[in-house]
Amino acid sequence: MAGVLNIPKLPRVSPLTFRKQSKPPSISISASSETSDPQPDTVSISTKEVQNSSFASSSSSSTAAAAAAAVSFAPPPNFKPPEPKRFGIRPDKIWDIIGACLALFFRLGTGIFVSGYSASLVSKDEIPPDQYSLEIGGYKLKETSKIGPRPEKPIEIYEFESCPFCRKVREIVSILDLDVLFYPCPKNGPTFRPKVTEMGGKQQFPYMVDPNTGVAMYESDAIIKYLVRNYGDGRVPFMLSLGPLTTLTEAFAMISRLGKGTYYTPSKLPPEPLEIWSFEGSPFCKIAREVLVELELPHIQRSCPRGSPKRNILLEKAGHFQVPYLEDPNTGVQMFESAEIVDYLRATYAQY
Repeated sequence: MAGVLNIPKLPRVSPLTFRKQSKPPSISISASSETSDPQPDTVSISTKEVQNSSFASSSSSSTAAAAAAAVSFAPPPNFKPPEPKRFGIRPDKIWDIIGACLALFFRLGTGIFVSGYSASLVSKDEIPPDQYSLEIGGYKLKETSKIGPRPEKPIEIYEFESCPFCRKVREIVSILDLDVLFYPCPKNGPTFRPKVTEMGGKQQFPYMVDPNTGVAMYESDAIIKYLVRNYGDGRVPFMLSLGPLTTLTEAFAMISRLGKGTYYTPSKLPPEPLEIWSFEGSPFCKIAREVLVELELPHIQRSCPRGSPKRNILLEKAGHFQVPYLEDPNTGVQMFESAEIVDYLRATYAQY
């Protein structure tokens, strides 16, 4: 397809790892047509072919990389990261947060807790003050979870925020506490939508590439089963196992945010992916991710739902735990507060 950018793989990322997975055998996945951008044909994907074609080095990809590197990125003039305010909502974002909360009702909190989550109240002395925990009435909440094997490299997922099939996959990513490199594919996006067609043969979402195994596939249910088999306990959570009812409730969950995170806003492609600490189910994280998708900004999600060990890691790193937390290696900015993150992303990357 003439004029399509063949974007190279963004610079390598050092994922947060806890327990390495033994290297599984190479497999092939057969995927059938499914989702919000349906294509009529069934496609069989060879993992070797995808491995070779995905982000393959070429003159066009080199040109795109050089163009991205040539653009200068800097924070907005007089920019200063805001002080974090726990559960604070900027007045102009109140209705956005209320609308984003609707998903909690329709999805019964799916994506808020890590698999195997449990909690109990213990004395304040049982949990050191430098470890993350909620304090409730003179006690602390001790939270545990059951995390499966960890991928050595972040799994790559091509998707967009307002697609119900994509939301299903984002929920399992949070439940499994996985770090994922998201390639946003908003409608009319010039970069990653064409790339999916080039790699898999059709423009359908979500599309997953696992660089740890060489597996690539379409179909949200197939992706969910693959992820729980390789990085979980093999069981699909109840709210993700209801077939059409799951998809219907996913769609209802996004009614109040209709159109957000759907359409491309012309932007400058950065040379390195941004990093965001977040999890599916947080209304604050949702409004930040919507803008990341609209601006077609690749980003690594450091998943940290309740029960995640990464909550302690962020506490140590930033001196405070709150999500979303954005790290931009292209400008050096590190910041809390969803409303200010939205403003920062638009000021830094949108082409007005």
